Amino acid sequence: LAESDQNLPIDTPDSQKPCVDYGSLNILLAVLYTIIFILGLIGNLVALWVFFCVHSKKNSVRVFLINVSFADLLLVICLPFRIIYHSQGDKWNLGPILCKAVGTLFYMNMYISITLLGLISIDRYLKIHGITGVQYRLQSRRWSNALCAVIWTVSFALTMVFMIISVSRCFHYKLLDNAKWKAYINISLVVLFWLVFISLVASYVKIALKLLRTSHEKPGSPNAPHYARTARKSFFILFLFTICFVPYHIVRVFYIKTQIQDTSCYWQGVADKANEVALVFSALNSCLDPVMFFFLSSSVRKEVIRLMSNMCARDFTGDGASSSTVELDGKKEGTMQSDTSVIRH
Repeated sequence: LAESDQNLPIDTPDSQKPCVDYGSLNILLAVLYTIIFILGLIGNLVALWVFFCVHSKKNSVRVFLINVSFADLLLVICLPFRIIYHSQGDKWNLGPILCKAVGTLFYMNMYISITLLGLISIDRYLKIHGITGVQYRLQSRRWSNALCAVIWTVSFALTMVFMIISVSRCFHYKLLDNAKWKAYINISLVVLFWLVFISLVASYVKIALKLLRTSHEKPGSPNAPHYARTARKSFFILFLFTICFVPYHIVRVFYIKTQIQDTSCYWQGVADKANEVALVFSALNSCLDPVMFFFLSSSVRKEVIRLMSNMCARDFTGDGASSSTVELDGKKEGTMQSDTSVIRH
């Protein structure tokens, strides 16, 4: 939400240009956002296709994943405007309304995805550890739908606040000496991220440790290798989440500080460039979500391959053409087995 209200008329005098070199990363950013846009668009459309067109278990995880895919899809739809902006030398010629919409929607959907991923981790933790009462309430589809509705409603409300505020420039670095309330909102988003990150780390680490302990205690169990693999996948999810979002939110603290405190031109430029590069990593998550789900969920992987095979060969017949089920909670071969499948995400 920070940069959406920051740049429009290009002929407006810009006293900050000696401090911030807006053109040094243009080509690189345009290329990277183009790649992310293509992969993210295809990946999230395929993910939604699988969720809605394949018979899958209708549980809380599925609700969260569908909403993650929608948020990621809306985020990547914003990327072509950033691509045009950077490819034209950081010039915005599409009007103030679209400027506000693109900027605020980009950040809105990024934080919706972050929040939903945190809820998925809590959902998995509750299922593995079997906290009665709370578990059944939070894992019901009604509660997951309600949580998603609240998240979208609050996000749209914040978006409208930023949409009605006058803008002078899009996407650029801007001092907030006279609008520190904007900085406070951005700080609250940073705090939100770290709370989600802590819950994600705590949930997946405890899940992984419990699965590893179970596999070691029962090495002869046919499910022991499955537990160990799922534990490793939990750490892999944490790794990807960390790579995508942690750099941006570390840089964000320094970036906001330079906006509200006296800072030299050099450090304003450093903050701006670091923020732009870190933001690319955050946008990258929108195409890694469906890719990660594809590789970590064997049932979804098989179904996508089957559907793609049918598209390439219409005369394909046999068992592969029959409908299958996406197992969001794994096979029911005991409580632990059913609990581990989309820990994956």
